[in-house]
Amino acid sequence: MESVERQSIDLKLEKVGNILRLTGWIGLSVQIGFGAISLLMVVFAIAGQNFSQATALTRGVTPGVAVSVNQGVTPGLGVGIFWAVCGLLALLAGIYLAFRQTRLAGRLRHADTMKHPNKAQVMTVLRLGVIVGLVGMLLTVLGGGASLAVLFSKSISQPQGVAIYDPTRMIRSIDIMVALANMSGITAHFVGTVASLSVFEWLHR
Repeated sequence: MESVERQSIDLKLEKVGNILRLTGWIGLSVQIGFGAISLLMVVFAIAGQNFSQATALTRGVTPGVAVSVNQGVTPGLGVGIFWAVCGLLALLAGIYLAFRQTRLAGRLRHADTMKHPNKAQVMTVLRLGVIVGLVGMLLTVLGGGASLAVLFSKSISQPQGVAIYDPTRMIRSIDIMVALANMSGITAHFVGTVASLSVFEWLHR
């Protein structure tokens, strides 16, 4: 009887370990992928902002005329970049927790029972993964909303059918990149949250 009971426990632990490992690696891979895309877009957006300022300084240098360093720079775009960076920092925490989940799965599948983590450790990592994912989604939603508000304000301020001479009123690819960076961050946090929450609920039952 003891042998049968021990075998049943080992099978359950192996099943839990397999599910933890699978969801952990899926969440880790997806978060790294979308996080890399979001990071590249934020870097391009920041570089584009700096390039626009440098171009404005170069073109604006005329004797007796003040130079506007904001010429060609989209007003309000920095807010979207700020929230996108905050979302990326939260994503780093989510990636770490997903990696911790894969390590816990490996310990559960170890032959030495002394190395097995207890249920509280596993549930804590999953709970933190859900919390970090929700916070990250909130941050990137704020960034995406700010970026879309900038795009909307620029679109309604553009005169129809005539040339636009004010660079700050033009919708540029940099503006769209910030919005896309936040959308990529939302996707990454959503996948991580769903993965952690699904395993948490399954283990809780």
